[in-house]
Amino acid sequence: MSQRVYTLFQKSVEAKMQVGEELAPRITNASNLLVESLLSENKILVCGNGASAALAQIFTSSLLDRYEKERPGLPAIWLGSNIATYTSISADVSRADVYAKPLKALGQPGDCLVVISSSGNSLNLVQAITAAQDRGIRVIALTGRDGGSISAMLSESDIEICASVDSRGRIHEIHLLTLFCLCDLIDNQLFGIE
Repeated sequence: MSQRVYTLFQKSVEAKMQVGEELAPRITNASNLLVESLLSENKILVCGNGASAALAQIFTSSLLDRYEKERPGLPAIWLGSNIATYTSISADVSRADVYAKPLKALGQPGDCLVVISSSGNSLNLVQAITAAQDRGIRVIALTGRDGGSISAMLSESDIEICASVDSRGRIHEIHLLTLFCLCDLIDNQLFGIE
């Protein structure tokens, strides 16, 4: 069993190294877009499903509170945070609108939407991107494998950070590392935190 655990660690490192060089400029561009939005007194809206929802929650928590060091909180909203609203929309309207409907109510031009999806095919995330694009909100999409439907619908001003590996677990690990890189770069650019 110890060897199996070591092998899993090794596969995790290998997957990150496989995509790291390709993703580094995209992650840098995404951090610049987020900083631009924050400096313009806009906010970051974040959504994802399942494990990606947990990653969205980690990201918004790191922005609202702090990442590594104390600093002022940054305006970030996890669109799935209000369970009463989430279940109300799911029951009364459609599960496909659980992120699009709050985004239409809360999102403003200049905001930035961060979508996290290992498959890139979830209809509610596709709907959120459509709502964002309709409102002049730029999109950063963390996807996996081939990017799925989300990849095809992004505009030139949007940014895709695709963990092009086949393992769902490795995709989530790469997404978490990507989000931590974004937090680090934001803190560095806004507050000079090393």
